[in-house]
This record gives sequence, C-alpha cells and structure tokens, in this order.
Amino acid sequence: MQIHDYGMILAFFLLVLIPAPFIGRYLYRAMEGQPTLLSPLLRPLENLCYRVAGVDSQTEQSWKTYSLALLAFTLVSLLALFAILVLQGLLPLNPQQVPGLEWSLAFNTAVSFVTNTNWQAYSGEAALSYFSQMVGLGVQNFVSPAVGLAVLVVLCRGIARRSSNSVGNFWVDLTRATLYGLLPLCLVLALFLVWQGVPQTFTEYVQARTLLGADQSIPLGPVASQIAIKQLGTNGGGFFGVNSAHPFENPTAWSNLFELASIILIPAALIFTFGHYVKDLRQSRALLACMLIIFTIGLGVTLYAEHQPNPTLASLPVEQVGSMEGKESRFGVAASALWAVTTTAASNGSVNAMHDSFSALGGMVTMLNMMLGEVIFGGVGAGLYGMLLFVLIAVFLAGLMIGRTPEYLGKKLEAGEVRLLVATLLVMPLGVLVMAALAISLPGPAASVSNPGAHGFSQLLYAYTSGAANNGSAFAGFGANTPYHNLMIALAMLIGRFGYILPVLAIAGSLAAKKQVPVGSNSFPTHGPLFVTLLTLTILLVGGLTFLPSLALGPIAEHFAMFQGF
Repeated sequence: MQIHDYGMILAFFLLVLIPAPFIGRYLYRAMEGQPTLLSPLLRPLENLCYRVAGVDSQTEQSWKTYSLALLAFTLVSLLALFAILVLQGLLPLNPQQVPGLEWSLAFNTAVSFVTNTNWQAYSGEAALSYFSQMVGLGVQNFVSPAVGLAVLVVLCRGIARRSSNSVGNFWVDLTRATLYGLLPLCLVLALFLVWQGVPQTFTEYVQARTLLGADQSIPLGPVASQIAIKQLGTNGGGFFGVNSAHPFENPTAWSNLFELASIILIPAALIFTFGHYVKDLRQSRALLACMLIIFTIGLGVTLYAEHQPNPTLASLPVEQVGSMEGKESRFGVAASALWAVTTTAASNGSVNAMHDSFSALGGMVTMLNMMLGEVIFGGVGAGLYGMLLFVLIAVFLAGLMIGRTPEYLGKKLEAGEVRLLVATLLVMPLGVLVMAALAISLPGPAASVSNPGAHGFSQLLYAYTSGAANNGSAFAGFGANTPYHNLMIALAMLIGRFGYILPVLAIAGSLAAKKQVPVGSNSFPTHGPLFVTLLTLTILLVGGLTFLPSLALGPIAEHFAMFQGF
C-alpha cells in the first residue's frame, strides 16, 4: 500500500465518525418531534403531509397496529412499482422508448427496491426509463430506508419506555425519517456530485462516433439525485449497470471518497441516536466499538488478500502491486477493497469494482459480512436493530452463565422475547442455505453459474446471501435474470426483510409494556470491554458455525486450489 492509500482510509473514518454523534442527536430530536435546526422550514411541510393523508400525528399505535400499517404500505409500494416497471413503455420521460420489463424481472425488481435490497438483474441505462428510475426506484430509495429507520426507532422506544402499550405512529415515523433525515442530506450530496461531474439531466442519450468510426450511445439521465440517495439510504442500486465503477456515477477521487463515506454515515449516526433514547451514550460507544472491531478485521483481511499477486502470475518479470483484475485503475486496489468491505458491511450493494474478480479470501469477506446479518453498521435502521438483536442474545447468554434472569437496560428478557430472538437466527440460514441448496441442486437454475468448481458455487451462494441480507451486490458472472432466480431471490429478499422486522416490532411491543427494573450491582454491565468482547464473539460464532461449511465449499476451497495451481 502507498501513503495515499493510508490517507484515504483515514479520511474515510474521519468523514464518518466525526459527524456521526451530531447527526445521531439530530435524528433523535427529529424522530421525537423536538425542535431542530430545520424545523422552521420542514414542520409546515410535515403537517401538510399529515393533513393530506388524514393522519392524526398525536395518536400512537400498538406494535400490532404499527405492523399492519407497515405491511399495508409495503404492499401498496410493491404493486405500484411493479405496475410502473411493466408499463414503462407507455409512461412519460422515456426518450429512449424503452419497453416494459418482463413480469418476473419486474416483480424481482419491485421486491428488491421495496425491501431496501436494490438487487438488479438488469442494466439500468438499457432497461429503464427516466420515469422508472425517478418515480419508481427513486421514491423507494427514500421510503424503504425510512421504513427501516422507523422500525429501529420503535425498538429504541420499546427499550426506553416503561409500562407503555404504544410504540409510536408508523405514518409519523415514516414522514419524519424521510423529511428530516434523508432529504436534507441527499440534497447536499447530490449538489456535491453534480459539482464533481455526475449528470443530472432529462436529455436523450448522446450519439457519438468513436475514433475507430463506430457509433456509440452515451447514456445520460437524472443520475446525481439517484446516486445520493442510493448511498445515504444504503440502497446501492446504480443508475448504470456497472454501478459506481461507471465514470458518470463516480467520476473523481473526491466523489469516490464522499460516496463511500455516505454509505455508513447514517447507520453510524443511528448508534448515537440509540444512546439518546436510552439516555446512556456509553451503550452507543460499546456498539460502535464492536462494529469497528469486526469491520477492521474484515478490511485488514481484504486489503492483504487483494494486494497479493495471483500465484500463477508471480513469476512474471513485472512489479507486483496486487490484483487489478476487475478493478478501476482510477481507484486502485485499496479504494476498491475498502468499498467492497463497506458496502457489504452495510446493506448497500453498490460497487466500484467487480466482486467476482476479487481473490478468494477477499470475496469470502464480502460474503461473510452479509452472512452475519449485515449488522456491522448495516442498513439505515436495519443494521442497528439487527445488532440490538445480537445484543439481546449476548445478554441472554450472559444470564445463563451467571445464573440470573437476563436483563438489558432494566428490561428483563423472558421466554416470549427469547423465542422471537431464536426465530430471527433462522432467517439467514433459511434465506441463504436452503434457497441456495435448492438452486444448486436443480439443473436449470444451476446453469446460471458461469464458472466451474468452487468459484461457481461462490457465485450462486453470493447471490442468495445478497438477497437474504438485503444487500444487492453480486458476483457478476452469475446469470440471475431467469424466472426461477427472479422469483426465488425475491422470496429470499422478503424473508430477509420481514423475518427481522416483524419479530423486532413484537419484541419492542413486549419490552415497552414491561416495568423497568433498577440496575443493581449484580446486573451485567453492557457498556464495558467485557461485553464488547462477548458481543463480538457471539456475532462471529453464530455466523461462523452457521455458514462455515458453505464457505469451505466455496471461497476457502478456491483459495487452497489456487495455491495448488488449479
């Protein structure tokens, strides 16, 4: 690594960690309706939204009513987006006259963006109109992370409240998350990206003649606004097929750095939002420390692996600077490795390099980040409520070890909550292992794999891991656009999204109704180094024990085969 690589990594951490506490406090005040810097501007717009929708912002809901409202909103969003994609040939803002999508691909795409996965089995510039990109995908890029943020806020309230039968109002939380959280940050980032050279236009594609005399179509569109929310909302779906490796999505070193930092900016800030809800920022620091430990381990392994030359090429008489296969020469190995680890530690899915071309160990880290449930920062809201589920599991294990009823911040964990926690541990195995096993065992779906042997298995395993983890990135050699994979990966996305959301809401409702037990000298502290170690080991052991056999068949086998000359 060069000195500028270390500087880039340091700048990335500073851009995330310095503003995170301030944004976290701002989001807490905004979600609870307290005055903020933007309240004079946004409060009238917020109240207008309630009047138009007929929402009483003062009325709160039980967790069951909240869940029904969330599911109803998701269903309407899914049907609306599906209709836009199928009928886009008849809709406006389609200068290229792009026809509607095939129904299974449209369904897969609708599920993908509604669940904040943004898996794309198509190339955006060739398959979608401007209307579909903006009104279809763009709207979901805002509201799907807003739903995740709303669910997190419910869990925070459940832990913080005492003897309450309500957890908030879904429509209020959704509105505030969008207006106060996502829109202002996206406006700032979009303007920055336009300054860096990202297009924002409705004009038709430019037709050009190359130096060799061939005709070339240069795609344009309202790109900057889409890229801003795809990163800040941990969405990841690119305007162009090659995502943030495309020079129109990511033209400069500065755009690369700020897009990269924006992927985990809000997830990092929400850690401090949680601390404000429970009135104990020591809890935030403990969670942040755990996330940084696992993130740093994965980054270190990936940087080492990607800076090693392929053994087959080691004898060539050239200076070895690492593997540049599948990477943009504009960014190099270090920036590509940092992006790959960041995007899979969050449920983002955007890429500035092709993960299919990473080394076996580098590709394994990206898969493992997702297999852990993407709780290493994770998606907007979704990452932290996933981490808090692991916190409750770690507290339960600590209670078993010391022979006490487990409790977290004064709330006792009883049989009902433990059963729900166990149910969430089955989500990733069901969405990844079961679904991947079905696909690899059937001749038709298995034909989507483009490489033989261990790497081919990794392609398929990555696809279903990405779907179930609501990530959206892919090993590019996997042919996902078939009716079978469109439908089954869509099912994995739904399992990965609602297999967590519904138990989280139920746990939040149960905890909110409990009285708070005073924290005594015998209570297990959840803010010190001991708990950080226990939580880190719990996450790694659950992921390792569950997915190690499948990783052994894929990237681990590929790694050893590579050094044997295969």
